[in-house]
Amino acid sequence: MRPDPQPRFRLRRFANCLLLVGSCLLLSCSVPNLEQPDCTQARDVVREFYSFHFGNDMGFSAENLEKRKGYLTSGYLADLHDAPPTIDPFTRTDDRPKAFRVGECRVIEQGRRAAFRVLLFWKTDTRTDQQAIKVETENVDGKWLIDTVSDAADLND
Repeated sequence: MRPDPQPRFRLRRFANCLLLVGSCLLLSCSVPNLEQPDCTQARDVVREFYSFHFGNDMGFSAENLEKRKGYLTSGYLADLHDAPPTIDPFTRTDDRPKAFRVGECRVIEQGRRAAFRVLLFWKTDTRTDQQAIKVETENVDGKWLIDTVSDAADLND
């Protein structure tokens, strides 16, 4: 009488499944990051800043500017103190967006400056809009800080 082939078949199928899952995990871990290191480091700061800005009062005031100073270069902070804007200087609008996304990056000066396209979004029952702004960052003593925000969505401007 021959032994039952079922246990051997189940064991082989289980081993194949493990091999397939292991291969998928290895492949997913080896996806290369094509972004330059300057962009990666500065992107984290831009994302943190806008998360903080959107999560708090976006109105322009000396108190709110003080809360954001850890993200801004001293020159940009001084410019904002000297000439208070009539619109939100960080979104370049008086119409508060609902969400943002940090997009394309371009290194302006290796190890020192990088520019980002930040997309701003408005969505209501009657409106869906998107606007791009340009956020320039500067590496100051090893820390990436926001140096300017402008309407120019073209990173080459």
